[in-house]
Amino acid sequence: MGSKNANSSFSAVKVTITDECEMFKISNKQLLSLMNSLDTDIRNGLGIGTNPSSVVKCCITYVQDLPNGTEKGNYLALDLGGTNFRVLLIELEKLKQTKYEIFEVPSHIQKGNGTQLFDHIARCLAEFIKKYELDNSTALPLGFTFSFPLRQVGLTRGYLINWTKGFECSGVVGYDVVKLLKQAIKRRQDLKIDVCGILNDTTGTLMSCAWKAPDTKIGLIVGTGCNACYVEKVENAELFDGDQTKSHVVVNCEWGAFGDDGKLEAVRTKYDRAIDEASLNPGQQRFEKMISGMYMGEIVRLAIVDLAKQNKLFRGRLSKKMNTKGAFETKYISKIEKHYTKDNKQTWKILRKMGIKNPSLVDCKNVHYICKCVSTRSAHLVSAGLAVLLNKIDEKSVTIGVDGTVYRCHPYFGSIVKKKTRELTKPDIDFRLMLSTDGSGRGAALIAAVASRD
Repeated sequence: MGSKNANSSFSAVKVTITDECEMFKISNKQLLSLMNSLDTDIRNGLGIGTNPSSVVKCCITYVQDLPNGTEKGNYLALDLGGTNFRVLLIELEKLKQTKYEIFEVPSHIQKGNGTQLFDHIARCLAEFIKKYELDNSTALPLGFTFSFPLRQVGLTRGYLINWTKGFECSGVVGYDVVKLLKQAIKRRQDLKIDVCGILNDTTGTLMSCAWKAPDTKIGLIVGTGCNACYVEKVENAELFDGDQTKSHVVVNCEWGAFGDDGKLEAVRTKYDRAIDEASLNPGQQRFEKMISGMYMGEIVRLAIVDLAKQNKLFRGRLSKKMNTKGAFETKYISKIEKHYTKDNKQTWKILRKMGIKNPSLVDCKNVHYICKCVSTRSAHLVSAGLAVLLNKIDEKSVTIGVDGTVYRCHPYFGSIVKKKTRELTKPDIDFRLMLSTDGSGRGAALIAAVASRD
């Protein structure tokens, strides 16, 4: 009798959790509706008259030539896209990094001013060149990956639209970040660097994969943030005022802002709204906040806390750590799903780490289910975005270059994206997902190399 009651209790709790997680599930009908809205926003973002009012800005990158595999030489790459940035020396014959350093952007600089930020970057560049005894007698060519919303007006001119990912540096929004970097380099008087091109991580990912796969037309990042770029016909990119003799140009969608005008409301949850309201940029990047690694862990934590307060998890008991914003890291989702077993040992370990004492097997199963629902939703939203771009490009064979920690580390993210994108894309379009080999670094070097080639 006791066993029967226990099983009944387990079943009741499991059903309740399943019901609570229905909010994370998005039907194909809903995804197709979102696709129609995103497609409209992208087309508006490309238009001269409609771009100012479009939340999806479709920034022109001025990248028109992709690698052809013949690029040679050594190039510097600077990759700034989060709390750390990297400096690399890339040998293009083998497309491999020969030197590599990670530098931190301290929190006081993230929230300081632009002069501090770019002086810090220039100082780190000087340290890199000195450490590896690079010949600085002539200007070293450098590609600059800058993974924040950027309005480009040339290959080496780009104006920051707004900060994301926790940065609040003053004196940078609305300014040409290449010029700010060049000024910082010049202030040191011990550096000779030629900034050959600026790009974001999605463009770098596209470039990196195009070096190996000429049919690469899309670059996707699913990491701390989420964004995509694609190859567009020049005639459709009305804001492009560059070389009109070339047929195509890479467009940086900045699709993280999709839904900032309310078009995501039907699929946003109370947890998405709470995260948005508590963020540094409320009302902005709503699509990204439902997908990326910066937010997925917090979505799961909020769901866990809410369900525990309803007495549906941990017998209503919560720890101080579980009640702490940001404590449940996105990497825990990947670990829980990767190491799923009947006894849920990995989930149990992580919950113990989060201060939950003696979580039951039912608790562990339910936390695993919450993680699965949140990560699957993320993958399905990414799939909808990719299907929009594939359908718009409308070529029979397309390689999609992909990078980012969520895509790399989650055990099933790629397969879920592939399956759902196939469901949402025109049947005569063949596509493949190709994991980029350090698009942010090697892609930046390739930008510099292609610019030098021309």
